Amino acid sequence: MSLLLTGATVIDGVSEKGIEGRSILVDDGRIVAIGRRDEMAIPPDTETVDFSGKFIIPGLMNANVHLLVNVLFETLVRYEGRYEDLIVEAAQVALRGGMTTVFDTWGPRRALMTVRDKIDRGEVVGSRVRCAGNIIGFEGPFSQDFDTRIPGVGSSHFVDRVNATWVENTGRHLMWLTPEAVGQEVRKYIEHGIDFVKYAANEHGGTSAGAFIQFSERTQRAIVEEAHRAGLPAQSHSQSVEGLRMSIEAGCDLVQHCNMTGPVEIPDETLELLSQGTCGAVVFPLTDGGMAALRESISDHEWTMWKASDANSRNLISSGAMILLANDGGIFAPEVMQEPMIKGTWNGLPEDEALGRLATGHFVWLRAMEEKGMSPMDLLHAATRNIARAYNVDDDLGTLEVGKIADMVVLDADPLQGAKNYESIHTVVKSGALVDIEALPERPLLTAALPGPLEEEARYKRFLHHGARLPGCPTCLNGTH
Repeated sequence: MSLLLTGATVIDGVSEKGIEGRSILVDDGRIVAIGRRDEMAIPPDTETVDFSGKFIIPGLMNANVHLLVNVLFETLVRYEGRYEDLIVEAAQVALRGGMTTVFDTWGPRRALMTVRDKIDRGEVVGSRVRCAGNIIGFEGPFSQDFDTRIPGVGSSHFVDRVNATWVENTGRHLMWLTPEAVGQEVRKYIEHGIDFVKYAANEHGGTSAGAFIQFSERTQRAIVEEAHRAGLPAQSHSQSVEGLRMSIEAGCDLVQHCNMTGPVEIPDETLELLSQGTCGAVVFPLTDGGMAALRESISDHEWTMWKASDANSRNLISSGAMILLANDGGIFAPEVMQEPMIKGTWNGLPEDEALGRLATGHFVWLRAMEEKGMSPMDLLHAATRNIARAYNVDDDLGTLEVGKIADMVVLDADPLQGAKNYESIHTVVKSGALVDIEALPERPLLTAALPGPLEEEARYKRFLHHGARLPGCPTCLNGTH
């Protein structure tokens, strides 16, 4: 059945401004016409929805999510064999928030691909998922790259099985190999069916807050070349100014959290490289309110890094780089969010300032970049068109044009009049179908409320409080910085 959306102001991501009173005709999941209703040939069985007074934008996208980011020991034990259920839940939370396409940049490959394919076939409702699986060069959740506490607590059998589920043949052992040998291993991993390649330009912060370079320049180029040979985008995990520069020169299509460069700002010549090339700059910003709240709970050392990241965000806007919205978005169970170790980090910020929340963090991103001087249309592009271009899916996604997949968000308020208006979601359309967002997620697991207290808890007397605050990344639980 065809679908006709009428009466709205259409902000297509191509024109310089919204166009009032336009209609969008959809058939077989794609846009077949945009214009005045009286100028369209409308099939007789078309469903018509009047959105007069509303604003239609392209479906929002997110360049960096982790649909299974709650990889703490108890979660992976409790839901062993059900990782797909957690990923479906997260994909539905993303869709409810207007994100019709998300790019998962670190997670269990096989489970992610299974959910991806079920959503693509229409068997499951959810945001369109594209995934990389593991970050080339990183070990698994229970390792020196993430949570070092678990080996020796969990059985080696379970620890090794979880790590293998994430890593397969792409872990730290690659650091010993020649560029050619690394390329061969990446080629094998690509053959499993991932959608893009992500590798570690810098380590994950466990030893030196991300400053160490993970792979040589030759090896980075070899990884990117393997991705491009397979027709896939390549991206890096970067955390230093040299890691960023090496990623750009290796030919990456985008660089994740490129504003996070430790306590130093991105040099002008690197900003120029970004502005003159085609490499997408993924930015993780905090709002001014979020920065002020975080300052109260972190060390002076950590604050120097956040100040530099804030300056980098502003400089990236000024440079004219192609900026992409992303936030490491994921779902943490309510019991995790209550932990003292989380409350003192950027993931423990109040809901309206917390960048990393899958459900709402993209709204925080838009407000944060608005505060730093990004123009209204550039904000829209960062959340749609730029991401589609960087991931090489712009033939189908990212703008509202005839022939493209009919992914749209209908807003009650004009997003070009303020980033806060992105939160006024009225309707989500994915692949030409109206989404019942109020029904999502269909099976709450990590989003479910905590059960009530046990009778015994009222009588329990705690000896001492527990739980030191963790470093900034909630999955990097080594406590060394």
